[in-house]
Amino acid sequence: MTTERFIRIFAGAMVLVSLALGVRHSPLFVSGYFLWLTAFVGANLFQSGFTRFCPLEIMLKKAGMKSGSALN
Repeated sequence: MTTERFIRIFAGAMVLVSLALGVRHSPLFVSGYFLWLTAFVGANLFQSGFTRFCPLEIMLKKAGMKSGSALN
């Protein structure tokens, strides 16, 4: 698995979990403050699309995961 694929999976999971915990009508509702996590993930994805800076990608590369460009 490449860093890019893992980041997409992780971001999608974080959005779904934070929505499940933050939306009042969800059976898993805890607090509306979990919607801030959704906003943070979305903002990070948005800025990384322009700047190519992603903290999770840096951590994954340091942990030894291959990037997508290394496979080509």
